[in-house]
Amino acid sequence: MLMERIKVQKTGYKTLDLEISKQNLVIMGRKTWFSIPEKNRPLKDRINLVLSRELKEPPQGAHFLANSLDDALKLIEQPELTNKVDMVWIVGGSSVYKEAMDKPGHLRLFVTRIMQEFESDMFFPEIDLEKYKLLSEYPGVPSDVQEEKGIKYKFEVYEKNN
Repeated sequence: MLMERIKVQKTGYKTLDLEISKQNLVIMGRKTWFSIPEKNRPLKDRINLVLSRELKEPPQGAHFLANSLDDALKLIEQPELTNKVDMVWIVGGSSVYKEAMDKPGHLRLFVTRIMQEFESDMFFPEIDLEKYKLLSEYPGVPSDVQEEKGIKYKFEVYEKNN
């Protein structure tokens, strides 16, 4: 995965204030979970929830398992989690992104736009610009082009309200 080779500034989905009892929760599909090197699982300082219709229990290191995105969102509303979760972040894969992007409500997309072509068989879903507006700035997210190891990229934040 390209993003594993680039130490990009994480713009929010890692819980930074350790004095607050809440943590951010990351939702990811089974394939995304297993694409993370074992030594980096679970994602540190976050509650890790894996989606899978095949698994019967959370994979080793994951905190929770849900059959679907809807089930995951219901689980987050349960007393066990509702007081522990600050923000919910979808971190992949592409079908989970797509499903989340199509849900109604106030949603933000935090996108890292890599300004170079790479061979890949997985892509972020097309962003519907009729629904999502690109914000010119967002607190804590640099708006200028970044570069690391000769690879240029920029952060983009999109928002929808419906």
